[in-house]
Amino acid sequence: MGNSPVNDCLVVGAGFAGASVARALADAGRQIRLVDKRTHIAGNAYDEYDAHGVLVHRYGPHIFHTNGERIFQWLSRFTGWRPYEHRVLGVVDGKSYPFPINRDTLNQLYGLDLDEAGAQSFFEQVREPRDQIRTSEDVVLNSVGRDLYEKFFLNYTRKQWGLEPSALKAGVAARIPTRTNSDDRYFTDTFQAMPSHGYARMFENMLDHPNISVETGVDFLDIRNSHRCRHVVYTGPVDAFYDHRFGHLPYRSLRFEHEHLPEVARFQQVGTVNYPNDHAYTRITEFKHLTGQEHPGTSIVREYPRAEGDPYYPIPSDANEALYKRYEALALSEPDVTFVGRLAQYRYYNMDQVVGAALTAAKRLLER
Repeated sequence: MGNSPVNDCLVVGAGFAGASVARALADAGRQIRLVDKRTHIAGNAYDEYDAHGVLVHRYGPHIFHTNGERIFQWLSRFTGWRPYEHRVLGVVDGKSYPFPINRDTLNQLYGLDLDEAGAQSFFEQVREPRDQIRTSEDVVLNSVGRDLYEKFFLNYTRKQWGLEPSALKAGVAARIPTRTNSDDRYFTDTFQAMPSHGYARMFENMLDHPNISVETGVDFLDIRNSHRCRHVVYTGPVDAFYDHRFGHLPYRSLRFEHEHLPEVARFQQVGTVNYPNDHAYTRITEFKHLTGQEHPGTSIVREYPRAEGDPYYPIPSDANEALYKRYEALALSEPDVTFVGRLAQYRYYNMDQVVGAALTAAKRLLER
């Protein structure tokens, strides 16, 4: 009996995918070993108080929003919420405009006085209709035309992805709506809120279960041949799982430049300001907008996209999708491994979508 599995499941990764699967399985009576190669839980959503006492997101801003009541209620078991609706400005020629583009953006940018019908008519006049929408460039030109594309999207996309918009799949730009009204919220989901004590605390509560053992600073690749678990739930990069057998799947990474500004109560007007055409960074986020924290100073982060580093965003192109399909075929043939999450499924998931995928994966495992 000495070699019998000591746990029902090894979960690799303590971000949204791994933690959600672990908790759902633990609630159903399964014994879970959860490992993460970082020294902390919560994945990229990890937040902490900086040296000046301001709560910051170490890996860039994470704003929770969802239309899924079931997902919101499930997470509500582990946190209270602070209502928060994210707003973003885009800087063009030294002036700030509401983004995503809405009626006020048009009026301020072009010196107009359009109502909703006028904004709709404006977009109809300037758009460049596309019969087939294949790329991000197609999406934006079809929606708002050349001038707005060049002012707000073209250079931002080049910085963010290291590619021309014409080389990116349509879904990337389709995430950003265009509005004829004055709604300046970045998201319009039913549920928009921030965990009242931060993400790390929410994850601590999620993983606080007698059936879950958590080990940080443990790389799956070091234990994959020695662990004694009946099943593995893997949330890391799928190509790494297979030792990059068919080559590396391209991911976009980020470098974060955190800065504290003492005795500056408020650095910018809204949570995030985009800089599509200026600077090497894409945007600046000021965390006190997101958290509602009171503090005499403020802390900000600048985001510099790059090719090398921790994988953050799968790069959605036809070639990358074809490469992923080769890995997916291997993954689907693994009876004792479940792949779930942004990196394991090479999908540009939002946080709520990751939770939904994780809960679905846990349900399927329990049914088996």
